[in-house]
Amino acid sequence: MLQHILPVIFAVFVWWFGTALVFVLDQLPRRSFHWTMAGASAALVGALYGVVALAQDVSVVGAYLGFACGVVIWAWGEIGFLTGLVTGPSRQPCPPGAQGWVRFLAALRTILYHELAILGLGLVLLVLLWDAPNQMALHTYLVLWIMRQSAKLNIYLGARNLGETMLPPHLLHLASYFRRGTMNALFPVSVTGGTIAVVVLVQHGLGAGPHEAAAYTLLAALMALAVIEHWFLMLPLPLDGLWTWSRPGQAAIHTVPCPQHGETARLPLRP
Repeated sequence: MLQHILPVIFAVFVWWFGTALVFVLDQLPRRSFHWTMAGASAALVGALYGVVALAQDVSVVGAYLGFACGVVIWAWGEIGFLTGLVTGPSRQPCPPGAQGWVRFLAALRTILYHELAILGLGLVLLVLLWDAPNQMALHTYLVLWIMRQSAKLNIYLGARNLGETMLPPHLLHLASYFRRGTMNALFPVSVTGGTIAVVVLVQHGLGAGPHEAAAYTLLAALMALAVIEHWFLMLPLPLDGLWTWSRPGQAAIHTVPCPQHGETARLPLRP
């Protein structure tokens, strides 16, 4: 039983602490962002080296370290995006009245470089771990990638909790592409697919060898957390405080209109 409990605890800690840490770094003055990105890039190189070094390691420790490497590699993209250094060619809000493909393409232009960067990192992992016995870093990265893409699309299509308070001021324009709603057509597919994946991963982990049990349990826990995050999007509760506890002082509030819906997003301004 312990071989399944410990991976869950580890995954929850990495998920919560990692998210809070990225948020803390993003609250620092903008002049520090290049240093933050330099540190993240050094961590990225270290994680990629770890991926190669762990490729043949099928121990329990190898599963944990592979998981950690996958999270660190993913975090590089998140830090690049939230600091505004790796976003897209456009920093303009949604054009008034934009709908359909016009709105979608305008939204894509605001995050295009970020999407290409995380795609490139995924391909690097695929090449490095092709036929390798320990593919935990790649599998961890894929879970984060798939479920984050799903979350982005759900926010784009319509969600109750849009997470505006977690957007830094230099990404204020992104809120104009969000759509507030109590439900969208993708949400049931996202949570159902994610839940099925959790069940399948748990089934594979039960009765497996030490490495496989740790690996499948880590992935199942991460997928379960992603499903819970999806539910956070729709629950009528203010849940941003799970991470925004780290914000220094009381931030001023700035508003940005959502052109096609006449709504207003309330976002914090850094002092």
